Amino acid sequence: MAKSHLLTSFSILCTLPASLLATADEKHHEDPTKIVTKAGVGYNDQFTFSGSIGLDATRMVNARINDDGSEWRIGGSWLFDFGIVNFNFNRNEYDNDASSNGYSVGTFIPLSYFGFTPGGWQIFPMAGYNYTDGDIAEEDVIDDNGFILVPKTSHGAYLGAFAMKPLGESWTLMAFGGGAAGSDSYSSYWAGGGASYKINQQQSFNFYGFISESDYGKTNKIGISYTYQFE
Repeated sequence: MAKSHLLTSFSILCTLPASLLATADEKHHEDPTKIVTKAGVGYNDQFTFSGSIGLDATRMVNARINDDGSEWRIGGSWLFDFGIVNFNFNRNEYDNDASSNGYSVGTFIPLSYFGFTPGGWQIFPMAGYNYTDGDIAEEDVIDDNGFILVPKTSHGAYLGAFAMKPLGESWTLMAFGGGAAGSDSYSSYWAGGGASYKINQQQSFNFYGFISESDYGKTNKIGISYTYQFE
């Protein structure tokens, strides 16, 4: 199943137009296909630090980590005349010492390049392959002594979308959501939204909230972040 979904994602990539190669300056600052060098700091119960380095006009590496190093993500993007490919490695922690490590590879499809912007919303469907490995906290029913950690590994696929609607020169509304399914009866979902305020060509603030749930645990957060984009 995982292999067929991965091949489907790359088939979709091959249909995208060359206009994806518009320069970074021509794209909205929240466009997920934008190749740029930037740094940011945020807070959502913990401080987070993030950044990306544009290696050239088509390649970028990026990373994010929280203040104690318990959760992190590192990845990269390649922009081609037929589409964009993203990959990520990540680690997340949950209640009762549950945790997961994951790997994913997939794509965003900017529907605005096909002239589809319903109500002024720019929509970026996403799809890809994901691998997850970690420990699930299950209630200890033998001696009622709390929870025990049970290993779980899964291969699967995810589907979702990111959308944004610019409101004038400074404000932009954003929303996202999606879900994943895989082997060993694995499933997850995520959803959220917020707003972005552009101070100038280099600086912006994000205000957001999101929820997610998987076999490993639940996450509910509200946060704020500041980003500085280098020229």
